[in-house]
Order: sequence, then C-alpha cells, then structure tokens
Amino acid sequence: MRTKTNSGRTPLDEKLDSFRKQGYIVPPKNIIKNEKQIEAIKKSAKINTAILDYIAANIREGMTTLEIDELVYLFTKGQGATPAPLNYQGFPKSVCVSVNHEVCHGIPDKDRVLKSGDIVNVDVSTIYHGYFSDASRMFQIGEVSEEAKKLVEVAKECMEKGIEQVKPWGLLGDIGAAINDHAKANGYSVVREIGGHGVGLAFHEDPYVSHVSKAGTGMLLVPGMIFTIEPMVNMGTARVKEDRKNGWTIYTADGKLSAQWESMILVTETGYEILTQ
Repeated sequence: MRTKTNSGRTPLDEKLDSFRKQGYIVPPKNIIKNEKQIEAIKKSAKINTAILDYIAANIREGMTTLEIDELVYLFTKGQGATPAPLNYQGFPKSVCVSVNHEVCHGIPDKDRVLKSGDIVNVDVSTIYHGYFSDASRMFQIGEVSEEAKKLVEVAKECMEKGIEQVKPWGLLGDIGAAINDHAKANGYSVVREIGGHGVGLAFHEDPYVSHVSKAGTGMLLVPGMIFTIEPMVNMGTARVKEDRKNGWTIYTADGKLSAQWESMILVTETGYEILTQ
C-alpha cells in the first residue's frame, strides 16, 4: 500500500517528480497499476496462457486457421472470459493467426490450411472481468526448414533479451535496442512500424514499446507498469505492407518469412515478472 504524506502525496509521487525535474519522460499515473489491479490482471493472464497451452496441444498439419479460431473461442468462453480481438475495431475473429510471411493480424480462414513447413504465430488476447492480457507464440508445422527454425529461435531470443532489460527506474529504449542488436547480429531485421503496448485496464494502453529504439532513451520504467514485448523479426527487409482487402493483415514487403513471440511484463520493485508466455 502506498502511504501518503501530510500533503496527500505518496513517496512515489515525490520520486516521479524528482525524475521529471531531471528531464526524464515519466509515465502518467493512470498506467501504473495498483496491487488490486495487478492481481486481477494476473487472473486474466493465467487464462491467456492456458489458451496458448491448449493451442500448443492441438495445432497440427492439415487443420485450418479457422479451426484454431474456433478452439480459442470455445476454450476462452469456457473459462468465463472473452476473446479481446473479437469485434475489436471491426476485427472479425477471436485470435490472430499469421502464417509464414504474414507479420501479424492474420485473420483465420476456412480455406487457409496449415501445411508441413509452415511457421505460425498465434496471438491470443483475453478479457476476464474487465481486465486484459495478451501473448503470442510461434508454432512449427511438420518438417520445417533449418532457415525457418533459426528465425523462430532468434525471434524468441530477441524477445527474451528485451525482457532482460526491464528493471525499475530503467529506460524503455533499452528494450528495443537489445532486441534490434540481437536481430541484426543474426542477419535479420525488426519491423519498425509495429511495437508492444501497455495492457491490463484496456487492450492497448501507453506506453508504445518500440523494438528498434535507442539505448538510454524513452520513458522511465516504474514498478506497476505492465506492457507487452513482441518483436516481429523478418528474414529479409524490415519493410511491411498491409492487406488492402481486409485492412488488417500485415505482410513482409519482400515475401520472406517473419516470426514473432510476445510476452506481457510487469515491472516490479526488484526487476520484472512475466505474466503471460
């Protein structure tokens, strides 16, 4: 519990003011979650992880991406929760399923059949009692090429290296710098236009989490902040294009493979806690 001084201000208020006077970008108080909110968000996150575990146990060659959507919808509703993507700004399905050169926001389709050699990102987001959670994983279908396997592995390492930079009173820019450096060291590129985001009380909150940022820059990381780290790592160019027909799906501009992993991170007093995997 945050104690207050005689002026009604908490020690956190005083500390944030001190950093603000030093020229730091300080997060607004409304994105710093309290203990009650964090516990509620964790319950949503637990369901979100269970959904991804369920997909991991059932995804297979020969199934359609629409079948994945149906599994997500039924499992989520069975937990008393709601799929956050469903009807969000007009998105028509319960989950994003992005295959091969689809970077993100792939719309499940009855005609899209998973084949041996495909790499697939399944991005699950959940609302439970009004609280939001979000995470994605990569899945490899059948016999996947060594090139594709390496991309998937490095993309996960990029996310992990970003997570390692999360610490109280650190800077947001350190996350993207670590991610981009690791991707480039392996000959890959990182999508610039799409990043992570605050989450918990809403589907998308501040801050925006760039995955190509500069170390030593960006917003101050304060205990109680919750956001996603979700780098999209491309085998070729970092440039992307949007599907003009559906207005959602993002593709690599050169048609080469892309991979993404996403976790939801809580900044703690001593470091970080991974809420979804």
